[in-house]
Order: sequence, then structure tokens, then C-alpha cells
Amino acid sequence: MTTVKRLSIALLMALGVTGTAMAQQGPGMAQGDQVEQLDQLVSLSADQKKELRSLMQDSEAKINEKRKEAQALQQSLSSQIGPDYDEDKIRDDAEELGEVTGDIAAESVLLQARIQDSLTEEQRNTLEERARQQREQMRQMQEQMRQQGQQQ
Repeated sequence: MTTVKRLSIALLMALGVTGTAMAQQGPGMAQGDQVEQLDQLVSLSADQKKELRSLMQDSEAKINEKRKEAQALQQSLSSQIGPDYDEDKIRDDAEELGEVTGDIAAESVLLQARIQDSLTEEQRNTLEERARQQREQMRQMQEQMRQQGQQQ
């Protein structure tokens, strides 16, 4: 697995940057909590904290706008279910929904890349090691569950 992929996994674990988590938290809460979590893991400087909060705030605004677009498209698609459907309209809305979903994914990945860029090499190494430890813990838990399933 490449370092970039490992760091992306680590950032996802450390920050919990998922649509559900950010959507469930109030405005501004998600980014602050995530910066504090990352700070606890890699000891961020004050400048890094400020930069990360700004990056997260910008991305969160873009993602939230795209989520609203996606919801509207999903509602439009749902409203078209019935005997008088318009196949062209359904296909157009579905295609646009795919593009919006892609934009959300791209913004999330760009945020992760920007966060990585703001960290020092030592911080990235620390984060990577933490991700490795979490993967190992997950593997051990899965192995225990598998063994318990075989015993029953």
C-alpha cells in the first residue's frame, strides 16, 4: 500500500471525515473536533491548527452545498416514479446526481491531500504509525470474532 493511501486511511480514521459524521454535527463543530483529535495525535502548531480549521471550513461549505444539490436531485428522481415518467429527465437527473456525488468525493480527497501537505514529515509518520496500529487492532478483533464463530 502506498504511503499516500496509508495516510489517507489514517486521516480518515483520525479525523472521521465522513459525510454522516459532518452532517450530524453542528456548523463549525466538526472541524474543531477533528483538528483537536489530530492535534492529540501529532502535536500541531498553532499555525497548523489555524490552517487546518480554515481548510476544513472551506471544504465543509463546498461539501454541504453539494449535498443540498444531491438531495434536491434525489427528490426529483423520487417524484418521477410513476406511470407518467419521463425517461430522459430521469437519466439527466441521475447523471447530474453522479457528477455531484463525484464532486463531493473529490472535495473530500482534496481536503485530505491539503491536510497532509500542511503536516511535517514527522507528523505524517506518526499518523501513519497510528493507522498501522489501528489496522492491526482491527485485524486482531476480526480474527477473534472468526475464532469465536468457529467455536459455536
